[in-house]
Amino acid sequence: MCGRFVTPEQAEAERNLWVAWAQYAHSFNVAPSQRVPVVRWSEGIRQGLMMRWGLVPYFARGVPPKYSTINATIERLQEGSAWRAPWQRAQRCVLPAAGFYEWHVRPDGSKWPYYITCIDQPVFGFAGLWDRSIAEDGEQTLSCAIITLPANELMRDIHNGGPTPLRMPAILALAEVEPWLTGTSADARAVLKQYPSSLMLAHPVGGRVNSTKNDDPSLTQAVALDAELPL
Repeated sequence: MCGRFVTPEQAEAERNLWVAWAQYAHSFNVAPSQRVPVVRWSEGIRQGLMMRWGLVPYFARGVPPKYSTINATIERLQEGSAWRAPWQRAQRCVLPAAGFYEWHVRPDGSKWPYYITCIDQPVFGFAGLWDRSIAEDGEQTLSCAIITLPANELMRDIHNGGPTPLRMPAILALAEVEPWLTGTSADARAVLKQYPSSLMLAHPVGGRVNSTKNDDPSLTQAVALDAELPL
């Protein structure tokens, strides 16, 4: 699962994903329903644009579903009502990130946030799906979801609670971005796999990340695992 993440500096995203955006704000605490930078394949080129994080299906007439659509599980890409059409239409995208947060449930029931990055990619991409939904007044909503899959060894130790434990986002290696965006369904499905634990780092961070009002570099700084969660 992925419920919060850090967007990279725009120049870094453009350099690593070979695409340009008009402009977007770098954030250390991206939350669901916010607009996020996305890369998709359109008219033979990579296109950078902003989308709502939390997919609004085409059939929803622009109204966000009451159920969560920030994550699309790999097991239901071909059958889930929200995911089936984007998957069949090859509406695949990449969400650039510098890192993401997950919460670990401790023996006393408290939840401690961790910040996770990739050793080999200071800027990496989540595999995602996107869709277009048009309201009755004609307003268009472009939105996206991050694909999740069973967790690797590192993420199993961290993501041990919640309604969908032992999950992780689908992280793409640099060489996998192209087949994900432009390949066949079989090509795209083949790159959806666990990112190696050996190429990931995780450390505990303070509780300020729990509030979406907080958005600064200190959110990603490591803290000691004390008896009380630092705020």
